[in-house]
Amino acid sequence: MDRELAPEYVSQSRRKKTGLIVVVLAVLLAVGIGFRQLLNTSVDAGKIRSAVAEIGPVENTLSATGEVMPAYEQIITSPIQASIKRVLLTPGTRVRAGQPILELDKSLTQIEYDKINDQLALRHNGMDQLRLKLDKDLADADINDQIKSLNINKLQADLDHARRLVQVGGQTPEDVVQAENALNIARLEKKQLENSLTYNRQSMRASLRESQLQAQVEATNLRVMAHKLRQADILTDRAGVLTWVNERIGSAVNEGDMLAKLADLGSFRVDGSCADVYADQLKTGQPVIVRVNETDLRGQITQVKPAVQNGTVQFSIDLENNRHASLRPNQKVDVFVVTNRRARTVRVPNGPTFKGKRQQFVWVLTSPTKAIRRDVDVGLSNIDWVELKSGVQPGERVILTDLSEFEHVQELIIDPNP
Repeated sequence: MDRELAPEYVSQSRRKKTGLIVVVLAVLLAVGIGFRQLLNTSVDAGKIRSAVAEIGPVENTLSATGEVMPAYEQIITSPIQASIKRVLLTPGTRVRAGQPILELDKSLTQIEYDKINDQLALRHNGMDQLRLKLDKDLADADINDQIKSLNINKLQADLDHARRLVQVGGQTPEDVVQAENALNIARLEKKQLENSLTYNRQSMRASLRESQLQAQVEATNLRVMAHKLRQADILTDRAGVLTWVNERIGSAVNEGDMLAKLADLGSFRVDGSCADVYADQLKTGQPVIVRVNETDLRGQITQVKPAVQNGTVQFSIDLENNRHASLRPNQKVDVFVVTNRRARTVRVPNGPTFKGKRQQFVWVLTSPTKAIRRDVDVGLSNIDWVELKSGVQPGERVILTDLSEFEHVQELIIDPNP
């Protein structure tokens, strides 16, 4: 005889069956949604952007940043130690050549100039005294030499007389020897005097030459000081625009301190910078494209600075048209360094579908309502153009919108009326 099941057991069994049915339905629903997505091969025409492949040049570029700077910018420094007395012009002023910018207090430099001038006058006076002493000493030495010569002549006569007297018995041979010794001593004294005279002449001439050289040095210092005093009249040496002026009246400035900046805003250059990972690809003479707003200006790298600062490499760019109307000082611009170029190749505008891979697929429109998937080899690229080395022919229209969500299908339906 069968027993009736307990109510608790019946309820638990029903809950298990219900939960199993819910899980199965959820799985079926997920599979249905996924299968529907797999079957969904259409895209709205208004959501895609396309372009026709064409033949043209493509340049491979490195992206960098740049700042427009005046091609000529003069830094005016203080030639002397002074203080700022008056500021005559302010930043932003257009100036002509020879126009005063500011006035320096030149009193200290003027005192130094007067001191050097006095020292030079003393030096010249000392040289005059040395010449007079040299002339006197030479004259005295010459007189002494003449006296010695006369004394030698007298002693020579005395010797000759003594020798004659010896022959007649009027003097002894000792008197002749004594006369000979006196003559020899006089000759040695004359030779000593002549040697001393030669030495004194050379020594005094060397002293005079030394004084002359010292006077030349002091005269040069005086000319330098005079030049600095003239330069202390801070003037512009060409037309331009003052971009900066030290306007702190009364402040002290040392020799070499910057007083003003003068720029010629008629022509410009670009100072560029990029990540140091590209340092090996930067070369002097390399072509560059500078994008100013919507205008592309051509140029080339003229200098690559060797030092790396904060992970960036700095370089200078000389523009072919450095007077373009779009250029403004301190303007930020985009810089593209050209590393390679092909003059004629299949190209399409760059777009989201290109992700930097060398092999990838693109969608090619075969009709207004149909696109097929093509595998392509990507070559050179820049911000504007991408080279397609294979897979696309000139005249074919390529979708530039990123449609990677449809990578599982080979064909797409373009719905013109979503």
